[in-house]
Amino acid sequence: MVLGVGIDVVAVDRFAAALRRTPTLAARLFTSDEQITAAGHQRSVASLAARFAAKEAVAKALGVPAGMDWHDCAVQSTDGGRPVLRVVDTVAGAAAAQGITGWQLSLSHDAGIAAAVVIALGPPR
Repeated sequence: MVLGVGIDVVAVDRFAAALRRTPTLAARLFTSDEQITAAGHQRSVASLAARFAAKEAVAKALGVPAGMDWHDCAVQSTDGGRPVLRVVDTVAGAAAAQGITGWQLSLSHDAGIAAAVVIALGPPR
């Protein structure tokens, strides 16, 4: 059962400028695993922007709870490359309080825009 939906878009150029302007921003927003690809390379700005859009979409699906820590929601990739969410601590607590037991995630980036859609799932009624 769908308990929440969140969507967000990020202008990749603006996100890149924010990363350049604030050198510590990437570390504040992303876990070290999120910043590196499976092959061990630094993730592209477009990919990071899509991951940030996913975190914003999670917040929207939860109703923008106070005290959410960006590191408590991480986008990981399966061996096949599909993005999945890992939530812990503040985000997991907010999700549990709403009966959310799972997530679906879609990411995209093209033409200078990164986007994410998040669906928060709960048990069937």
